[in-house]
Amino acid sequence: MFEAEALGLGAMYETRTIRVPKPFKYGSLPTGGSYIIMEFIEFGARADQSVLGRKLAEMHKAGKSEKGFGFDVDNTVGSTPQINTWSSDWVQFYGEHRLGYQFKLALDQYGDRTIYERGQRLIKSMGALFENVVIEPCLLHGDLWSGNIFSAKNGEPVILDPACYYGHSEAEFGMSWCAGFGGSFYNAYFQVMPKQPGFEKRRDLYLLYHYLNHYNLFGSGYRPSAMSIIDDYLRTLNA
Repeated sequence: MFEAEALGLGAMYETRTIRVPKPFKYGSLPTGGSYIIMEFIEFGARADQSVLGRKLAEMHKAGKSEKGFGFDVDNTVGSTPQINTWSSDWVQFYGEHRLGYQFKLALDQYGDRTIYERGQRLIKSMGALFENVVIEPCLLHGDLWSGNIFSAKNGEPVILDPACYYGHSEAEFGMSWCAGFGGSFYNAYFQVMPKQPGFEKRRDLYLLYHYLNHYNLFGSGYRPSAMSIIDDYLRTLNA
């Protein structure tokens, strides 16, 4: 986990856009356990939403990959494994390694065949949501919620504790229900990274991954939100 965190922090740091703690070293302790050493940043007041939006968009614009969608190592979102095997096809990657992985986890963990089978139908039909969209692999923080967003003493936004991979920029907003992004955040973001056709149609598809992860991590309280999104898409897509 610390190796993946250090590689993610390092990748974000190298974009020279948004502030992240620079990782210095990670490894195993002789007595068992592991460690990570990173830059100390003294926190101040809450980050300015418009600056956060602009800086995040600058990171997405700067952080590109010629390998496609994925990351050099697998990592974790919360404590759930996140598979980052490289792929040239975003819809395939998101279907298999994001939604598909979570549906299988729900089946294995809870015996939830309903969500698994409906999820498979959604994965097979969701390509229609990406028609006429050019998707470039962008460096994503991957788990951007309010608990991972801070501000340095000088007011500069700081993000940390990532689950990085290269993916569709819109996937970054998958935890927006826990992040408190306001209008000024999105306005500033879209000035740098223009909104793509069909953004609103895909928004819930990216929320779904994190609702499923919360269901698998924390229990059935998150299942209705996930099922509602799945059923809405199955109706919309006639799947």
